[in-house]
Formats: sequence, C-alpha cells, structure tokens
Amino acid sequence: MATQTRHQQQPKARDVVIVSAVRTPLCRARKGALAKVPPSTLLSTALSGCLDKVKDGISPADVQDICIGNCLAPASGNASMRMAQLSASIPPSVPLHTTNRQCSSGLQAVANIANAIQAGSINIGIGGGVESMTTHPMNKIPMPDVDWSIMKESPTAAMDCLIPMGITSENVAKKYNLTRTQLDTFAAQSHTKAARARDRNLFHDEIVPVGDVRHDDGIRPETTVQSLSKLKAVFDPEHGSTTAGNSSQLTDGAAAVLLMTRAEANKRNLPILGVWRSFSVVGVPPHIMGIGPAVAIPAALQQANLTIEDIDVFEINEAFASQAAWCVEELGISMERVNPYGGAIALGHPLGATGARQIATLLHGMGRSGGRFGVVSMCIGTGMGAAAVLEVEPSFSRL
Repeated sequence: MATQTRHQQQPKARDVVIVSAVRTPLCRARKGALAKVPPSTLLSTALSGCLDKVKDGISPADVQDICIGNCLAPASGNASMRMAQLSASIPPSVPLHTTNRQCSSGLQAVANIANAIQAGSINIGIGGGVESMTTHPMNKIPMPDVDWSIMKESPTAAMDCLIPMGITSENVAKKYNLTRTQLDTFAAQSHTKAARARDRNLFHDEIVPVGDVRHDDGIRPETTVQSLSKLKAVFDPEHGSTTAGNSSQLTDGAAAVLLMTRAEANKRNLPILGVWRSFSVVGVPPHIMGIGPAVAIPAALQQANLTIEDIDVFEINEAFASQAAWCVEELGISMERVNPYGGAIALGHPLGATGARQIATLLHGMGRSGGRFGVVSMCIGTGMGAAAVLEVEPSFSRL
C-alpha cells in the first residue's frame, strides 16, 4: 500500500548510491564446489567482478576505501584480504580494513563505507564480505579470553553469549510456541523459491563465476514439508524442532558492493541500482538472539521515515526457520514480500558475506520486478539485530 512517505525522498548530490553489487556462487562447505577454493580467491573474484560491472566509468584506483566483513578467519585473515584486493588489480594506494559483527558483518561493512561517504571522508568505496566455512569451520573457534569467574557472576547473563546458535533457535521456538510444521513449511518454501529463481536464471546478474563454478549448489528443489519432517532435531533430540533441514547451510562465498555519492555516479555516467537510506543495529537478549530483525527493522524504518507497509521486499536472513518465521509473523509481513528468491536455508549463509549478498539479491531482484523500497536484515550471534533500508532507483527498475 503506497503512502505519502514514498514521495518524501528527493535525489541529492550527496546521496549514497550503489552502482554495482555482486556475489560469487554460494556453495556448501566441505562438500560443495568451492570447498577447495581459498577465501582470498573468493574475495578477489567478488572485488574484480564488482568493478568489472562498471569498468567503463571507474578505475580501481578511484576507490578510496574497502571494508570487508569476515567472522571466522584468524588474525592473518586481514593479510589475506589485503592480498585478495591486490590480486584483483586494485592498487596498493587503495586502503582496506575488515570488520566483524558476526552474521551482519557483510552488511556492517557496507554500512561503514556508506557512513564514510555520508561523513565526507570519501566519495567512493567498496563494502563486502567473505567466508570460507570449509577453510575456517565454526567448530574450530577458540573460546574467548575472559575472566570466567567474573562472567559467571554477571548480573546481565554474560554467559548466554556462549549459547550455541542452534539452542537459541530452540529457545525462540519454545518461547513463541512455534511448531515443527511451521518451521519445515518455511524451509520448504525457501528451497522452492530459490529453485524457481535458479531455473529462470534470475541470479545471473548478481553472480560472478569462480572458475567454472557458476551456480549455487545448496538448493534442493525436491524438498518438501514431508521430506523435512523425517529429519531428527539436532540440538534438542527429544523435544526440539530445529533440524539441519530448517536451518541455514554452512557455506563458502563472497560478495562486494560499490558505493559512491550520487554526484560521482552522475559525473561518471554510471547506472544507479539503489540508494542507501538507513541502517540500524540493536541489542536483544543473547539467548533469543534470533528475534533481532523484529527489533532492528522498525528502528531502520523509523530512520527512513517509512513503515512496514511501504516496503516492497524484505530480505531477512534465514539463520533458522524458527527466528525468521517468528520475525515475519511478529512484524505482520506477508510472505509474498519475504525472500522472493529464497534465503539462507536454500542458498546458504557464509557468515561474513551474507549481508552484502542480500543487497545484491535485493537490488537486482527489485530491478526486474519493480517496487521502490527494500529491507535487508538479520539476527546476530551474542544478541543483536541489524537492518538497512534501500531505495531502488527508478531508472534501474525501468531497465
């Protein structure tokens, strides 16, 4: 339903706009087509692919900063990402830094660049993310260096930050009385939508191949509620509802988003995919971290002077069907507007890259289907939620 708020955003020279947004294929960790590809190669491919889309209007040397989201790599990962930049023919004069806000790291990286542009520190930058969950598996993460005696006595449940993510999914399902059938239905829909998009070649514009790998390999078109119902609960075998089938897949992949001022885009005659309108991060109790989008989305909408009814498409990360389904229901969003090309249950969740991947999927999808405003959102381990509002440029939608 259109409201007057849709007509209050006027183009400005200092608007932060997105002129390119791409991702690699997303492939299953350990068993997928990218399992033997180092994260540096994934990132280099995304960076070079992002710039190749607009190579007639910008040189790699014109980029003034790069921010890359990553969660699982060790400290040496910073060096590998800088090396990936250089191997993508982006010169040493362009600086790079990394960020880690867990599952929102890719979106946070884009936000960091957008903030720098809005502040006037730079005019052009790349935000993105990479994760090889094959190279750096989650079960190899070391315990944090803390004073355990102090943390165990914390009045604000500091120890809840260590609750396994699957248990937080069960906590949400039990707290809000979600049934196993609800979760399996949500998961089956994710695969159905992703398979339909892949079969119609709707991911073509956002994917840059890695060698001969051109397609996501975690989508299972044969998935049904009935087939999912046969899987056993993983985290609470006796009473749980979270299974491997209604959780996000462990995934290898990377994504990159090129941002600049509207004035720069116009000067360079670059097509504008979308406009960065707002970004918000909020905290929630760690033991039910999955509810984050239900709190972050209203905060981001308020910043943009918009309402739920103004948004045409919501890209809400499917860390678990429990939390995603509950957030959608809590916010009163119709499923037709949620993840129209599937989500992390079917496509996968390369932690540090997911937020940037969602931007690429959102903008290219809305460029084809129409609509004006979109939201990217996800829950965050240790208890947070993040959300961003983007506006699709009318000229891109017409294309």
